[in-house]
Amino acid sequence: MRKDRLYLYTFLAITLLFVIIGGIASKYFVRLSAEQLLNTYLETSKRETKEIAVLVSTQFDAQLPKENIQQNAQKSIQNTNDGISFVSIFDWSGKRIAHPDITLIGTKMSKGDSPVSTMNTEMGFNEFYALVDKVDTKGNVGPIEILFLNPVPNSDWIVAAHANTGKLAAQLRTLRNRFYAMFSIMGFAMVLTSVIAVRFIGSLYEQRLELKNEVLESEVIGLAKLNKDLNKYQEKVNESLSQQEAQPQETAGNPKEQGKKRILTYLRNELLPIATEEIAYIYTENTITYVVDVHGKRSTTNSSLDELYNGLDSSFFYRANRQFIIAIAAIEKIIRYGNNQLKLVVNPNSEIDIIIGKNKASEFKQWLNL
Repeated sequence: MRKDRLYLYTFLAITLLFVIIGGIASKYFVRLSAEQLLNTYLETSKRETKEIAVLVSTQFDAQLPKENIQQNAQKSIQNTNDGISFVSIFDWSGKRIAHPDITLIGTKMSKGDSPVSTMNTEMGFNEFYALVDKVDTKGNVGPIEILFLNPVPNSDWIVAAHANTGKLAAQLRTLRNRFYAMFSIMGFAMVLTSVIAVRFIGSLYEQRLELKNEVLESEVIGLAKLNKDLNKYQEKVNESLSQQEAQPQETAGNPKEQGKKRILTYLRNELLPIATEEIAYIYTENTITYVVDVHGKRSTTNSSLDELYNGLDSSFFYRANRQFIIAIAAIEKIIRYGNNQLKLVVNPNSEIDIIIGKNKASEFKQWLNL
């Protein structure tokens, strides 16, 4: 149940994140695409009005009859209406001289389309976008707006670029809907893919955790057995010591098997012999060899660890590493440390960790099973 909730929350979080990012991104891309589209219309309209104004002006300079100029102008703009934008020519009174719709020639422009109010103005993108964006596009019908006015030199004619804002708004709306549809499909695919990937990675992670748990369980069982062997071996050592104390004459003639009975140490300026059964552990630090007894008292010795270990009974003492010799009686428990390493907890406590490397771990286990 918890896993299902986790996957559900993951799905909701990814979906919410994509909606926020997708909403911002789609708005930006719609605005960018609209800017490119409208700027194209603006630049095209501006170029057409200038070219037609130059063409008509050339004919006026050639002093052609006005009727011929009008007929030529009508031919030049006859096919300019693509349903969205077109070019027309009118005079200062607002009378249409040439228009793609031949039925409108000779008619006057309405008051709202009067060229006087829009002369010497040039519509920018932001103004054009706001104009198109507010148009109702249900029927793709909107006002025919004048984008540019270009006067014809040496005449009272004006070339105008018009745009059907209703159809432009419909184009923008279609563009916006396509972007939203595309982002929705992409979002659904990405969210679904992300959830599947999360589930797949989660299942792999769970499998790895299960394997680790199995390894840990086996290690715990192994450590429990190792500590059990330690207790048995300590009991065996205690029995052996008791037997040696009860029958000293049997071992007196064989000191090599028995090992040293005591070690000569120094406590400040005082010589202090320590019986081997009183030693908890021996270690070196900064080239100095220390002997710690079962009561926690620490003294030093001039002998090296190698010399001391060769003289001790290997049944009671173990060389844990280059720094430590441990008495079996001082070991309280064995715990796992690092990668296949063991850590010995001793009494009295050692400030330095006593680590048995993975290369010596099997040897240590065999020693406990003696």
